[in-house]
Amino acid sequence: MRTKSTGRKKINIVTLGCSKNVYDSEVLMGQLEASGKEVVHEDRGDVVVINTCGFIDNAKEESINTILDFVEAKKRGEVEQVFVTGCLSERYKPDLIREIPDVDQYFGTRDLPLLLKHLGADYRQELVGERLTTTPRHYAYLKIAEGCDRPCSFCAIPLMRGKNVSTPIENLVIEAEKLAKKGVKELILIAQDLTYYGLDIYKKRALGDLLLRLVTVEGIEWIRLHYAFPTGFPEDVLEIIKNEPKVCNYIDIPLQHINSDILKAMKRGTSHEKTNALLDKFRLMVPDMAIRTTLIVGFPGETEERFQELKEWVRTQRFDRLGCFTYSHEENTTAYALEDDVPQEVKESRVEEIMELQSQISWEKNQERIGKVYRCIFDRKEGNYFVGRTEFDSPDVDNTVLVEATDEVYISIGEFADVLITSAEEFDLYGKLV
Repeated sequence: MRTKSTGRKKINIVTLGCSKNVYDSEVLMGQLEASGKEVVHEDRGDVVVINTCGFIDNAKEESINTILDFVEAKKRGEVEQVFVTGCLSERYKPDLIREIPDVDQYFGTRDLPLLLKHLGADYRQELVGERLTTTPRHYAYLKIAEGCDRPCSFCAIPLMRGKNVSTPIENLVIEAEKLAKKGVKELILIAQDLTYYGLDIYKKRALGDLLLRLVTVEGIEWIRLHYAFPTGFPEDVLEIIKNEPKVCNYIDIPLQHINSDILKAMKRGTSHEKTNALLDKFRLMVPDMAIRTTLIVGFPGETEERFQELKEWVRTQRFDRLGCFTYSHEENTTAYALEDDVPQEVKESRVEEIMELQSQISWEKNQERIGKVYRCIFDRKEGNYFVGRTEFDSPDVDNTVLVEATDEVYISIGEFADVLITSAEEFDLYGKLV
């Protein structure tokens, strides 16, 4: 058993869930460091702060298991204190206190100053843009807004994150400039809904205005858009993607389903026809745009016929990237009043069908890239390969470009290089330097 530390305590931040949580952990770490604390990310520490996810069943289970693991480590004397923050804690704090009382303190998503106080640090408002990035040094997430005003019936995020609050453009530019000075070349813009950005503070959709300011930041070479809501998509953003070389020809737009009745029950504010019209507009205005989407199968009322409509739509749309998830019946959402009438094994089978179809589409699309040259940024060296990405690929979720490392081939991590694609699989492209 390890005895309690009498010297300077090391604080270990453990991050679970999405890129928004990664960003929040980085801000927390920056605040702690500014107060003179020793802080690490997912390493050994005397004090542990678990930044949890509470979005769907699998994420909640992972968060709870992680909390239990560290509570056991505390009982064994391997850590001194365990604190829990993030979405799970925001949503289920009373239940967690009752069920896992050995955690020293639980904090919600908006309790950063209070959490810092318990860690012996002061919250410093003046630290705009100051954070310790946990991603490779050449790319970083830039969260442009917190919370969400959308009424999606399946989603508990507004319960955990609150209403949409946009960060002013000036603050985001300052943050981008600081990141660029640290060597960041790629910004990945994130929010619960990018397209809603600015409505609260500028009384208009201001994502386009933000992009036009960010492209002027020296050192930033790629700007990527994640999590754009389809309803009310601002057309000026498409013009900017088309005309601004720094803005990647890429968009992550979670469409969730295509059957009009399901979309209505989901409260998505769109339909089969409107969704197709939007995708047609994307492809007309930015012909070489890579479109990434996510789908939910097994939503209440998804009959076999409605699922087949979804599957045929995936077949005809031929998305560049696609993720698929089973519906999670979340309490306190409006969909919770509906009967969760699709058996879990059917949900899982439908996910497999969609992903098998998408795998074939991805393979066919990647075959079309053979013989073409792409500008790639390289994230890491793995085994005998340098691993990079094109502008059509986001880290961790999309295709990778593999270039074999030989005595004659060396690529600096975080640098760009032109690559001729020589062969391709479903999710990997292989190539050689030009």
